[in-house]
Amino acid sequence: MTSPTALLAAVAAALLALPAHAEGPYRNPDNKSVYDAGEGTYTVPYKKPTVAEITASLDRIRGYMEVTTPTRVVHKDSGVQITDFSKPVADAIVEPSSAEWGIQVYEMGVVHAGLMKAAAVTGDKKYTAMIERHFQFMHDKLPYFKAQEEQFHLKRANSFARFIEPRSLDDAGSMCAALIRARFAKIGPDMSQFIDVCSNWVTKKQFRLKDGTLARERPQAVSLWADDMYMGMMPLGEIGHLTGKREYYDDAVKNVLQMTGYLFNPQNGLYTHGWNANNPDAPRFYWARANGWAALTMSDLLDVLPKNHPGYPKVLAQLRLSLRGIAEQQSGEGLWHQMIDRHDSYLETSASAMFTYVIAHAINEGWISPATYGSIAQAGWVGLQTRINARGQVEGTCVGTTFASDHIYYYNRPTSVDALHGYGPALLAGAEMIKLLNNPKIDIQVKLRTYHYVPKDAGATNYSHE
Repeated sequence: MTSPTALLAAVAAALLALPAHAEGPYRNPDNKSVYDAGEGTYTVPYKKPTVAEITASLDRIRGYMEVTTPTRVVHKDSGVQITDFSKPVADAIVEPSSAEWGIQVYEMGVVHAGLMKAAAVTGDKKYTAMIERHFQFMHDKLPYFKAQEEQFHLKRANSFARFIEPRSLDDAGSMCAALIRARFAKIGPDMSQFIDVCSNWVTKKQFRLKDGTLARERPQAVSLWADDMYMGMMPLGEIGHLTGKREYYDDAVKNVLQMTGYLFNPQNGLYTHGWNANNPDAPRFYWARANGWAALTMSDLLDVLPKNHPGYPKVLAQLRLSLRGIAEQQSGEGLWHQMIDRHDSYLETSASAMFTYVIAHAINEGWISPATYGSIAQAGWVGLQTRINARGQVEGTCVGTTFASDHIYYYNRPTSVDALHGYGPALLAGAEMIKLLNNPKIDIQVKLRTYHYVPKDAGATNYSHE
């Protein structure tokens, strides 16, 4: 029989053999007891963020983007500004951003969504000033670049090619949604010409599967990308919102559900990045930003989809399944990994921002339980704040990424502060976190050194089942 002393010695030895807790420079400021041995240290801040802190982060991002998105026409080689627009010249281009961003790229559509959200939450119109500047420039210079195209036939070298002759959902989708949202918010000039062109592409010209699912002809002849849930289904929802026509809502819902059927794995609650028709049973690769696009799409679609539409409860149920799968993969630093299910891949910013936004928004809308998900959203934002530097650059964002068939490619995609994919989602996440912190229906409590988002007028696990 083992003696008590020997048993204690064995337990002590076992405890010593366990991996040591990672020491970090942060303590929880809401734990006031300096003698609390149960309070460890953290590698990232573990705290409830303040509205002032979040607003400061949003301001830095906005300020950085203001100075890095010029709206001028210049000669391509010399960079000299063009001021005479009476006759087009062949080398006229929109002045490139110092970060190599275009003002009409799909990532900018998400930036505009984030700026609109920040303006709505803070009441500060400076967030929409950049939208007005971009859209006014586009409105005013479209005739010039159309004339340039008619005379010189520059095709994709034309700075306005995406709206003169769109060729993909990347050209038309995200910006189409942003343009329609701006119209509802009464921001900027009349952009009907742009909305008509991009709407026509999404609804009538984009390649589809025989069952109507929006598809691509790359990397293989018939392929699906989870990215296109946002690039295609979000504009469809907004077109329905703008026109009031049920057919566009129906198309958006059908595409969400059919794309989910092809790409969603109910065993782990995650979306694979893509699917090829010639090899439907190929290995699956769970890229984080693909899951971000999927979650953001469902959230945004629910914002405009009439609640009496028969697809509403189906999309909501799928969003809940997706958010559960996503939440289970969150890292101990609040962020999510580049390959969301591979925790030896790096922590990636754009997807983390998308997840943080959608979770916070779903709580605010009553779609999911604040008691369950509130601290997950909070941890996501705390992690994101470490990626917004003093200049307002968003660090740690994976650059543009194709649908690939091996992990080496995904694991080794570089990150860059010039990857625009992180800026819009960071704006969205911060704005929605401000709304969550100010949500009058939720009491944020600190108990046992952690955070509990408790509904003020209901049980801790009650939430809307609309």
